[in-house]
Amino acid sequence: MLHLIGADFQIEAPAEEEPQTTCTDPEEYVSLLSYNKAMSIVKRGAELPVVAADTIVTIDGNILGKPLGEDDASRTLQMLSGRWHRVYTGITVHNLNEVKTEVEKTDVKFRDLSKTEISAYIATGEPIDKAGSYGIQGKGALFVEQINGDYYNVVGMPLVRLLRMMRELRVISSEGFF
Repeated sequence: MLHLIGADFQIEAPAEEEPQTTCTDPEEYVSLLSYNKAMSIVKRGAELPVVAADTIVTIDGNILGKPLGEDDASRTLQMLSGRWHRVYTGITVHNLNEVKTEVEKTDVKFRDLSKTEISAYIATGEPIDKAGSYGIQGKGALFVEQINGDYYNVVGMPLVRLLRMMRELRVISSEGFF
């Protein structure tokens, strides 16, 4: 997705595990996660701009990250079946000792899912490393009935917001992105 905005990049994993937190506010939570990821790369002495993001799903006041296993994925998908939920992505951009963290929100509605469909989807392995136990960019797209907001946010990188942030911090010029 970063190639779409003309970013020349390399991928590095953050040095630290995600922090344990009691934070229950989704915006604060994803902001903290993306900021900590970015700063773990900056602390290593990264000389290039750093972009980090983290995505969660919320429903009924519960924060849903990646499932702990197949049973957890099944419970999550049953909870989302036929209902609206919200996807939050925190993005942090660091450049030249400036840092900016923002959050994008998108509402998604699933159609009603049968237990057979959920089991078959889990058997693909796709939901195991995805917040909310689904990937809208893959087979999980077949569950999505409606979306209000940025599709790329649900994928995990809201490109329009990222483009604006990268321009504001002079990572890319205000004119170009192709």
